[in-house]
Amino acid sequence: MEVGELLKRVKRIEIKSKGLSQNIFSGQYHSAFKGRGMAFSEVREYVPGDDIRNIDWNVTARFNTPYVKVFEEERELTLLLMIDISASTSFGMINDYKKNLIAEMAATIAFSANQNNDKVGVIFFSNKVEKFIPPKKGKSQVLRIIREIIGTEKTSPSTDLNDALKFLFQAIKKRSTVFILSDFLMPLNFLDALKISARKHDIIAIKINDKNEKELPNVGLLPIKNLETQEIQWIDTSDKQFRTQLTANFLQHSDQLKQIFQKAKVDSIEILTHQNYIIPLSNLFKSR
Repeated sequence: MEVGELLKRVKRIEIKSKGLSQNIFSGQYHSAFKGRGMAFSEVREYVPGDDIRNIDWNVTARFNTPYVKVFEEERELTLLLMIDISASTSFGMINDYKKNLIAEMAATIAFSANQNNDKVGVIFFSNKVEKFIPPKKGKSQVLRIIREIIGTEKTSPSTDLNDALKFLFQAIKKRSTVFILSDFLMPLNFLDALKISARKHDIIAIKINDKNEKELPNVGLLPIKNLETQEIQWIDTSDKQFRTQLTANFLQHSDQLKQIFQKAKVDSIEILTHQNYIIPLSNLFKSR
């Protein structure tokens, strides 16, 4: 992509996603993803009723009078976006490509986090970790992430979430809010890795698909290119049995995926490229 076109797309996404985050999602994001845990604030003299487990014995010994540690809720969050950039996200027959919707949603979530003064980082993955941008505060960080989402080229055509989840667990030490944005058209072999990561982080999965992946229209003979293997295959879309089986396979995969999310205790939503994502995302925030 030419630099000029890249900058134009970044600006378009910035204007739309920033507006959404300011007008719709800012308060909902803050309510849905509050700080986790308690952070040390100060020490003060003990007063009757204080929990003796909070006594600071070092300070107590120094001043020869009991002092207790005071804790307050951590307000600052770390948001981590896990972005699928495998070849299948380049598919789209209605309205837009999946990867473009992923970019817009990621930008909206990132701007919401930025307004909450949270750090934002990103992991790009295919069947491996393609790129990692460590969490950092500021609008410039969000804009950099948008540029990378649009401009990062895949180096591997297939998808596997295992390595990305293992990297997340090892690289991000502090408990974080993690959004996985993907079509999840991949081997469903990542339950164990997802469970381990979900014990440490607050993970939300956003599944993005095109309507025609679920319900293929009757348009006669159609050449289909597998974006992950590059193989071209002619299919007869007028064959009702074929279309029915395709839908059944898609629904079976979706059901298995939902079971994985439930077992790992991960919240999830599904969005199709022809749909408006504002309501599903808003409902997700409200439900939390």
